[in-house]
Amino acid sequence: MAEVILKVENLQAHYGKIAALDGISFEVGSDQIVTLLGSNGAGKSTTLKTISGLMSASAGKVTFFGEDITKLHSHEIVQRGMIHLPEGRRIFKDLTVLENLELGSFTLKDDAERKRRIKDVFDRFPRLGERQKQLGGTLSGGEQQMLAIGRGLMAKPKLLLMDEPSMGIAPLIVKDISNIIRKLHAEGTPILLVEQNSKMALGLADYGYVLDTGKIVLEGKGSDLINDENVTKAYLGVGES
Repeated sequence: MAEVILKVENLQAHYGKIAALDGISFEVGSDQIVTLLGSNGAGKSTTLKTISGLMSASAGKVTFFGEDITKLHSHEIVQRGMIHLPEGRRIFKDLTVLENLELGSFTLKDDAERKRRIKDVFDRFPRLGERQKQLGGTLSGGEQQMLAIGRGLMAKPKLLLMDEPSMGIAPLIVKDISNIIRKLHAEGTPILLVEQNSKMALGLADYGYVLDTGKIVLEGKGSDLINDENVTKAYLGVGES
């Protein structure tokens, strides 16, 4: 059985007096893609922010490789190998592609290793290599998403949190992003994926959890959830590409 690397127990978070997360619990294994699904406002992005230290938990516990990280700052969590790719890509648009990647390795002291990792990113995403001197803001939406993923890979993640990687991407490019996620997983990177494109997410995921107003209301194997018509209509929307 795969090692559980992330364990979330009874996690709660608030925006002021409003409960955004109401006691959710789930796990991610070392060989898994796990997806969190649900409509806008269900608590998906808040879950990732709370796990990665961008928001404070009101209650509950987050364990990463057996260590309680609930009260750690975000930069301390990054140093432990959890990398969060936020919604909307959040690249530095006024910096070049190369500079964006270099910032992704801010914890690294070895310049030779940094250069090796940059080469690995350019080998994985040749378009970024071709555009390495361009400003991030001049890239297409799909290229910016590749840059965001590449920047995350510069830190050699032990777990990758991905928030809406298909958002704002042309439909033809969504398939490319899906293939990138599948390849990362095949190469040994566990992934916690937040997506509104339920068909894409469940097609990738080993296991899925459905959130509704800050609570987990359903869970199951990705293949079971995607084939359950009632689940799709009730919680995940219909007509998604």
